[in-house]
Amino acid sequence: MRSIRTGRRAGVAAALTAGALALTLTACGGGSGGSGNKDKGGTGGSGSASVKLPKLTGQTLEVAAVWTGPEQDNFTKVLAEFEKRTGAKVNFVPTGNNTATFLSTKIEGGKPPDVAFLPQVGVLHQFADKGWIKPLGSEAQAQVDKNFSAGWKGLGAYKGKQYGAYVKAANKSLVWYNTAAFDAAGITKTPKTWDEFLSTAQTLSDAGSPPVSIGGADGWTLTDWFENVYLSQAGPEKYDQLAAHKIKWTDPSVKEALTTLGKLWGKDGLIDGGRKGALQTEFPKSVTQTFNGGSPAAMVYEGDFVTANINADTKAKVGTDAKVFPFPAVGAKAPVVSGGDVAVALKGGKGAQALLTFLASTDAAEIWAAQGGFISPNKEMDTAKYKDGVTRDIAKALLAAGDDFRFDMSDQAPAAFGGTQGVGEWKGLQDFLRNPKDVAGTQSRLEADAAKAYGKG
Repeated sequence: MRSIRTGRRAGVAAALTAGALALTLTACGGGSGGSGNKDKGGTGGSGSASVKLPKLTGQTLEVAAVWTGPEQDNFTKVLAEFEKRTGAKVNFVPTGNNTATFLSTKIEGGKPPDVAFLPQVGVLHQFADKGWIKPLGSEAQAQVDKNFSAGWKGLGAYKGKQYGAYVKAANKSLVWYNTAAFDAAGITKTPKTWDEFLSTAQTLSDAGSPPVSIGGADGWTLTDWFENVYLSQAGPEKYDQLAAHKIKWTDPSVKEALTTLGKLWGKDGLIDGGRKGALQTEFPKSVTQTFNGGSPAAMVYEGDFVTANINADTKAKVGTDAKVFPFPAVGAKAPVVSGGDVAVALKGGKGAQALLTFLASTDAAEIWAAQGGFISPNKEMDTAKYKDGVTRDIAKALLAAGDDFRFDMSDQAPAAFGGTQGVGEWKGLQDFLRNPKDVAGTQSRLEADAAKAYGKG
């Protein structure tokens, strides 16, 4: 397995960090209206189409992605518009967390879906090497060229060919909080540093609120915790080196990041349900137990997509009951880690390419944005279409960064290390949450798994 690196620049986090810090003022006030880039060619799902699509009457397409629940429901609204415009029927299939394994089995069995969303850029490279995905056709390529910056285009390309469109992005450096819990504890300012974050958590605990909800049953959430701490503490150059396995997981910088995480993960009183409870909590529950009634937790860390679960599964209102602040700075600067899902064609033919063309358009982005729990790196879409002001501001911060961002580290890794439930980094960090004192052992196991996955062991 080749090592994977996206080649981000050393000063990469600065612009997005500044944008994210600005979120605190806007998002904590409930968000503001206004629009950003306006697509003058159409109005999304309101009737006037800005992207031409072929008639596909009688065709049935299959789309596979990791989403379930509210995220799946929101995406099917996009598919419904595609069906309306083309006459095709589109079936959605959830892949489960092991997307690469699910798709590999389908492909090797001769029954791949027409289009799939890959949550890891490393998997895109792996599938392209195997010849499992098709390059974009001219119409889809035109939409990507028009609507996406060079950085996002580059993430969907491999060896000089454009294979995919990153149509769904994520700002994965956000902490969401229950305003009632903060008010009850007398907290008037959100924390900006890691030490302030721990102090805030202790204040909440003393006031009787479980401070931090962690979805540890889903190992990917733990990789996101690590990446934010590591990027802020070790810096972007080290981040790129570890992402490419140019330095080992036994490096002192990893020890420092794990030790920092242990200051939170090692204190049961700061975690909703303690470590044991966190390891039994899946991501959706980590959100609902922060904003539902009873004795909710006060804070939950994860990306902008948290709003989908807040909107669908709680009575909390984003911007009023549920607010957000940037992930606290561990080092000199607050981190900003981005993620995303890339749409690729696993089958040839007009249908798959038509769907990719639509997904890369402003029409699809605006329909999706209106549902909530979604942000797009599409720079031409009308940001007024976002469901709420908080999400709009998060999206504007991402767009303001241009190509200056760091992509999710585990998503750059081979799937066997960074993207598979029960093994590699997911399991290593779950084991560390179970026993945060075992820093050296965790490093050793992570390095052994990484070396094997990257083809060096």
